Amino acid sequence: MTTLMTVLGIVVFVIGLLISIAWHELGHLSTAKMFGIRVPQYMVGFGPTVWSRKKGDTEYGIKAVPLGGYIRMIGMFPPGDDGRISARSTSPWRGMIEDARSAAFEELQPGDETRLFYTRKPWKRVIVMFAGPFMNLVLAVALFLGVLMGFGIASQTTTVSSVSDCVISQSAASAGKSACAKSDPASPAKQAGLKAGDRITAFDGLPITDWNTLQDDIRRTTGPATITVERAGRSVVLHADLIRNQVAKTDGSGGYVQGQYVYAGFLGFTPATGIVQQGLGDSFQRMGGMVGTAVQSLVDLPERVPALWRSAFDGAPRQPDSPMGVVGAARVGGDVFSLHIPPEQRIATMLMLVAGFNLSLFLFNMLPLLPLDGGHIAGALWEAFKRNLARVFRRPDPGPFDVAKMMPVAYVVAGIFLSFTVLVLIADVVNPVKIT
Repeated sequence: MTTLMTVLGIVVFVIGLLISIAWHELGHLSTAKMFGIRVPQYMVGFGPTVWSRKKGDTEYGIKAVPLGGYIRMIGMFPPGDDGRISARSTSPWRGMIEDARSAAFEELQPGDETRLFYTRKPWKRVIVMFAGPFMNLVLAVALFLGVLMGFGIASQTTTVSSVSDCVISQSAASAGKSACAKSDPASPAKQAGLKAGDRITAFDGLPITDWNTLQDDIRRTTGPATITVERAGRSVVLHADLIRNQVAKTDGSGGYVQGQYVYAGFLGFTPATGIVQQGLGDSFQRMGGMVGTAVQSLVDLPERVPALWRSAFDGAPRQPDSPMGVVGAARVGGDVFSLHIPPEQRIATMLMLVAGFNLSLFLFNMLPLLPLDGGHIAGALWEAFKRNLARVFRRPDPGPFDVAKMMPVAYVVAGIFLSFTVLVLIADVVNPVKIT
């Protein structure tokens, strides 16, 4: 049964991946057609064509390898300075440029002179290239909101899981101290009679509905305080005398900053964890934290390569936050469906995985490097800047920015990305990231 659920999880993730890719390319396709650019092909996947159908100017199809997708637009690059599109240089770098230029015009048909990508105004080209990543962002936000507000996520609650017997500083607890010494005073929670299973409903007379609010109230308080709890269906008022103690520093989103401490009010209990539906404001706050984490992960990517190499070839442990490729993410999808958790939580976790994948697609594609969408956006913005500058100083129009001249850089970037992809693939196969 576990094997069946694992396979099902992989299949569900692959379907989610294909939908995400198709959705991305639909953004490019719809805006290109809106601005009158001819698009000969819209394909999901790479390699041999499994199925295709032509409708109007465009061939729509699915290819065998579900690792990406593309649309092909006519005239991605302008002609050379001589107006020709098929000139071939003996220089290898010039050859790359001219090959790219020729490929952009290889399907040119009569009447296409007015339907070329490069002839569109820069702001229209920016919209066409931004539309793909933007679709991934829209899908990520929709999935995140659906899970956070609909299913809920594991969060700390106002229900008491356990009560501390005594007062121990957080640094001492982190160092391994768990037993109370005779000199350690009893915790305020124990003295007040707080018990495991109590659900705190009010603090100092103010209603409490979420853990973050309760935690803030406790940390702001030293001295006497009233705590209202629901116990066995009855409302009970407890009186506690909170003290100042060393506690873990919070990150503002309900988490803790490892190794950092502050002095604040202390009651002395551990909250229970449960599945809690989030409000709209809390959901956007959590998504903001996810975006920040994703951006930081992208910035830290070069630093993670040595550890990834050791995981792939030296048998070093694979870190939970290690970069993953499509294969690794699919394996995680299989692990998700084989977990012994309620079915709705399997679905929610899978949706979060697909949402995270879409967020990564958005951020990655926005890098201002060719051949990524962000590279074409940067080229169009540079062209707009030069043309506006020429207009201000009443100089001749410099014409379209020749993105084809950046193709040597694009090949280098693509080579680096391909090498990194192969490394991640090997690590995902021989030493995959696992979840529990």
